[in-house]
Amino acid sequence: MRDMVSCFSESAVSVSHPSCSSYSNTACINSSLTPSVQNSVACVYKIILSTQKQVLITVTWCRNHSAQGLSISFGDDSSTPPFRLNTNSRFFRKKKGSRLMESDNSSFEVFWDLSNAKYDTGPEPVDSFYVLVMADSEMGLILGDMAEEAAAKKFKATSVAKVSLISRREHCSGNTLYSTKAQFSDTGIAHEILIRCGGESEGLRSPVLSVCIDKKTVIRVKRLRWNFRGNQSIFVDNLLVDLMWDVHDWFFNPASGYAVFMFRTRSGMDSRLWLEEKLVQKDQERVEFSLLICACKSQ
Repeated sequence: MRDMVSCFSESAVSVSHPSCSSYSNTACINSSLTPSVQNSVACVYKIILSTQKQVLITVTWCRNHSAQGLSISFGDDSSTPPFRLNTNSRFFRKKKGSRLMESDNSSFEVFWDLSNAKYDTGPEPVDSFYVLVMADSEMGLILGDMAEEAAAKKFKATSVAKVSLISRREHCSGNTLYSTKAQFSDTGIAHEILIRCGGESEGLRSPVLSVCIDKKTVIRVKRLRWNFRGNQSIFVDNLLVDLMWDVHDWFFNPASGYAVFMFRTRSGMDSRLWLEEKLVQKDQERVEFSLLICACKSQ
């Protein structure tokens, strides 16, 4: 019996099946470039309360030359201002506290402690912090390595809502090497993703786009100036993932253009590309995940 990968598409690449890809790993990992820096990261979480009410919560971490902090918005109610925290502000350095908010006929309470947060190269803290969000008296988001301990101390008898990360959007700037991590399902593991556009300095006439997952090349696009848009199906953790790239503006609008890379999971029985679907469908039972990378080439 043929496996799921070969049954769905002869051209699909599986991260966990070495024979499905004939590309080497050298295109991604042999580089002296330092990966581009993340300027902002926005994560959209789907919260299902015990009443079966569904709420979308968007958490955005950002950093630039004048500010660093986060904002949290709730649902689709644009009239409700988001919760904002600028940890670099001279006038507001409240790195620990709580705030009560109302949105979409629901009450939300945000608890945070960023007083000892440690950061890597991106805007998200990586250690010694927590962010908790209560939704209608139920525990919703639990973010940070200190979050579970803080939640246990503050809300011992509180019910916990079902939470799924449905999308992640990253804005980067710098060169043409991008590194990030993504977890494509709630039960899956975090995978290392490396995107590189290069080749001109290596004697090739046209740049080559290489995308690696866990140090394995899943696509390699030659003559990128002419193949500046496209898509490829890959399998990660037995999930079908559509990978799309659009680097048109890198070549034809370099002054202000972004390249866009997107990964989105879909059902193997669904023949439609994700481009034909809405990013968020509130009525779908199966939770899908998308990773969008907007890359500005400033070097």
